[in-house]
Amino acid sequence: MDARWYVIHVYSGYENKVAANIEKVVENRGMQDQVQGVKIPTETVIETKEGGKKREVERKLFPGYVFVKIATFLDDHDQPKITDECWWAVRNIRGVTGFVGPDNRPAPLEEEKVIEMGVEQRRVEVNYQPGDEVNIIHPNFEGFTGRVESINEEQGTVKVAITALFGKETVTELAMDWVEAID
Repeated sequence: MDARWYVIHVYSGYENKVAANIEKVVENRGMQDQVQGVKIPTETVIETKEGGKKREVERKLFPGYVFVKIATFLDDHDQPKITDECWWAVRNIRGVTGFVGPDNRPAPLEEEKVIEMGVEQRRVEVNYQPGDEVNIIHPNFEGFTGRVESINEEQGTVKVAITALFGKETVTELAMDWVEAID
């Protein structure tokens, strides 16, 4: 079985309570092999209050939603599916209104969306550094080469100066795994 991320809709303001209850149910029922993670993506922002006081605040990126990593198998039509036991365990937690998907059936997120939405970080080992020439392997820039300007390991991105049409150089920010060193 492969584990995939699913999205559940919850009452707004209940995200943390639902996530804690899912973790508790998983532990009590011994379902750690089926439910492998629960996440509420957040960001830290600096708010400025009256009088110029600043403070850091953690804000939910997707209020009303909780992300759950669930073991998935393929059904008779080669569609990803979760076990009925897992579906019931998650669906019947107080504050959960349902899974996100067609007809309220769980539909897994695509891996690219998981990373793009900040639900899961992918660790990428890079074999290049600023100043190195690289090949771009992203479909939109396939066949282009560029020079690494900077690397942001925290965000998993790299800025590359690409020489485009008519010799004009453009700096573009790409995911680290969309770039490879030229041997």
